[in-house]
Amino acid sequence: MPQLAAHQLIGANFSFQHFPFDEVARTIRGFGLREIELWGIAQHLDLFHATDARVESVRRVLADNELSAWCFTPEQVLYPINIASGDAALRQDSIERFCRAADICAALGARYLFLTPGRGYESEPRQPAWDRAVGSIGEIARRAAANGVRCLLEPLQRFESNLVNDAAGLRQMLHEVGAENIDVVLDTVAMATAGDTVAGYVDLFGSRLAHVHLVDGTPGGHLVWGEGTLPLGHYVSELARLGYAGKFTFEPFGNGSYALDPVKAWTRCLGAIAPYLNRATVPA
Repeated sequence: MPQLAAHQLIGANFSFQHFPFDEVARTIRGFGLREIELWGIAQHLDLFHATDARVESVRRVLADNELSAWCFTPEQVLYPINIASGDAALRQDSIERFCRAADICAALGARYLFLTPGRGYESEPRQPAWDRAVGSIGEIARRAAANGVRCLLEPLQRFESNLVNDAAGLRQMLHEVGAENIDVVLDTVAMATAGDTVAGYVDLFGSRLAHVHLVDGTPGGHLVWGEGTLPLGHYVSELARLGYAGKFTFEPFGNGSYALDPVKAWTRCLGAIAPYLNRATVPA
């Protein structure tokens, strides 16, 4: 069975939002993981309270736990942040906060800033919001590049965005933005709900496919492995067979109990992925 390298699996603070960040970092390191996708959520590191002092505090916690930040993923779906908003003031504020996020990535030593496309008004034509998203992503990517940071761009499910919902739309957005420092995220739930495939992502994006959210669903949802109907083992084997060299992590959100006992949720995911990891492989 094709296997991914164990070092490609990284931690994340998804579902840990009701726990202090230092406790979260200790837990993730206790799982044996060395890198983290840092979800920018209150009470950890959100974009509304990210003073230099708070960023430095997070950096120290990561260092104390021998963790490095792979990417910084500010909350941008539930929060009042929308880079494609038809409200000019809200859109501008969102862009400025994400430019600040690029600075935070640099301060944390993170390789990537995680982006989503935003959304337009449901009552307006798609094109104006699309154009706003293209402009916003380009501006943020330029700030990231100035910081030596790359970006990740993820398509969303339709209820989350009315702009980029599948791999073809993601490719078109990348083409129009035209920034060389943007790579791609494959989210297994978004992929399944759009009717896309692992092979299709690899074919479209090649080495620009750099990050995977491995989550179960029915096909929607963000469930722990085994609580949905998606063939996650097949997806992982396919990624390995096709030579995927990026990182992947779990994103359990779909069950309210996950936030009450995130260790249980993550332990189930880690147990499920174990047969698909080659622990003899070391980073190049």
